[in-house]
Order: sequence, then structure tokens, then C-alpha cells
Amino acid sequence: MKTSDFMFELPEELIAQSPVQKRGESRLLVMNRDRKSIEHRMVKELPSLLDNGILMVFNNSRVRKARLYGIDKSGKSREFLLLNKAHNSDAIWNCMTKRVNRLKQGEEFYFDGKNDKNKTAELISIDNDQCCLKFDSFLSESWFEENGHIPLPPYIKREDNKNDEERYQTIYAKEPGSAAAPTAGLHFTQEIFEELKSAGIESAFITLHVGAGTFLPVRSENVHEHKMHEEIYTIDEENASRIEKAKKEKRKILTVGTTSIRCLEAAWKENITGEGSLIRGEGSTSIFIYPPYDFKVTDIVFTNFHTPASTLLMLVAAFAGRDFILDSYKTAVENKYMFYSYGDACLIL
Repeated sequence: MKTSDFMFELPEELIAQSPVQKRGESRLLVMNRDRKSIEHRMVKELPSLLDNGILMVFNNSRVRKARLYGIDKSGKSREFLLLNKAHNSDAIWNCMTKRVNRLKQGEEFYFDGKNDKNKTAELISIDNDQCCLKFDSFLSESWFEENGHIPLPPYIKREDNKNDEERYQTIYAKEPGSAAAPTAGLHFTQEIFEELKSAGIESAFITLHVGAGTFLPVRSENVHEHKMHEEIYTIDEENASRIEKAKKEKRKILTVGTTSIRCLEAAWKENITGEGSLIRGEGSTSIFIYPPYDFKVTDIVFTNFHTPASTLLMLVAAFAGRDFILDSYKTAVENKYMFYSYGDACLIL
């Protein structure tokens, strides 16, 4: 299967640059896999579109202000996106930066911090599209909060602002660690959660910290040659038991976002009798889901519209079928749906 099999035409004006004024007011394209039909609805209508007894699974990772600007010895500024800690150290971080091949090991960068909390970092390694920075002291979550920037994706052609600090974060975000938002969850409000509960729909929360594995482009011509980067996930006992109970009772699992899907599919293990269970605690995954794939946990998907030829588009194509996904995306374009992080949503039944 070729990467080019997942291309589609998207006018630039349909790439959302800002969120809608109020969460839940985005449009919702409802896609039925069995009937190969689509319906135009609104996200706030979701509780009325779902059956009693469904369990919804959300990724509660919190976006870290992981975009930093370092100054090199010549005085030039360079943007870094800090992905995760490396070498079990709070001071060494795996990073992404543009034109990483122009950097040299041993280069130093100065990071200006508020209240004299400045940092310097040495470039200690370069590996393909990533590099590794060793800071002179550890970076706390409070330091990121004070000095970092919201890591808006590159297709949003503006600087981050105060509004992004709230809107590029789900209302249920809890565990800091993501370098990008699990954007399907951005649509949910407390009112929607209350309506879901009243409709007999249960919720569970897992954590997968979004990193390079989620958003790096597929550069290989053949899909199967693409290698995913590892991302860290955590599933606690309470939520694992809740998900397993729903599966045992043959209730449908609605997974919110592709990161939640990857977490569940990676952590689900079946024994020789076909009975399944989730791995508890912390783990890591580099799972790459593309057609054909037999989903073990997910029955329904709620997600945003994804970029052409991306691993995220390949995942939903594995779930709904490539032709149906591309046909539905074409309809979305024709009907002026907004795409990507701050865009509209899909419900795939």
C-alpha cells in the first residue's frame, strides 16, 4: 500500500486557524460504515446520537507548554519542541526543531526565563529528525508553564495567544506530558458530559502523551516502511476494569481520538481462549495502525479530520475503509467543514 493512496485535496481556507467561539458548537459528520452513509449534525447533538450503555474512552493527557526559543552564540533564535525526557533525566530532553541537520553536536543555546529562571542547554546528539538537549538544570512543569509556549501545530499560521492556553486543552486534561493536544477531546463541555451521563453513557479515562509518533509525517513511499516513534501511556486499575467490564458485557466502546485508540489497541492482550484484558500501569507504544487491521477494543470512533497521507488518516481508514473515508472527506470539503486541530469532528459508527 502506497502513502499516496491516502492523499486528498484540501483547500487552505478549510484549515481552521482558531477554535469556534464556544466548545461543542462545531459541526459533526456522522459516518455509518455499514450503510456507507453520512449525515450532517453538530457536536452538541452527540448525546442524542448514541445508544444507552456505550462506554466512551478519553485521553486525559495535558498539553505541556513545550515550545521554547533558544538563542545560539551568534544571537540567532531557534524554536525547539520538547517531546519527552531522555536518559531518565529531568534535564535531558528529546526535541524537534527545523533544519536539524544544520546543527552540530556541542552547540549551546540560551533560554531566557521569567524571574531570572534562565536556562542553557547543550546539544548532545542528533538523530534523523530529532535532537537531544542537556539543560544546566532540570525543567519543572512550573518552569514550562511560566516560560514555554503552547505548541500549536505548524499548519496554524499565527503565534499562540492567551486564548490557546485554555482552548488547546481539553476540559478534563489532567496528566501533563503532551507535545500536542489530543484534539478530538477539545469539543467536549461539562454540559455535554452531563447529557452523556443522563443518556446512560459511561466514561473512562486513559493517558497517552502525544509526541512525535502521532504527528510526524509519513515520508516513505510504502506505508509499511514508516516507523513510529514511541509514546508513553498509562492505564490505571479503575479505568482498565471499567473498559474490560464493558467488553465482557458486549457493550460498545466509543474511543475519543486516535491517541486513545492507539493506547487501547497497544495495551489490549488476548489469551489463547480469546479473552482479552488491558495492561495496567505505564507502558510505551509505537503501534502503527493502517489497513487492513482488526480492531480489538474500539467499536465507534469520535475524531477530528486529519491531514493527507498522515498516520492518523491511515488509522481511521483502517477502521472505516479507505474508500469510504476518502469519499466522506471529499463530501466534508464540498460542504466547507473545517479541518485539523481546531476544526470540525467526525463520528464513525
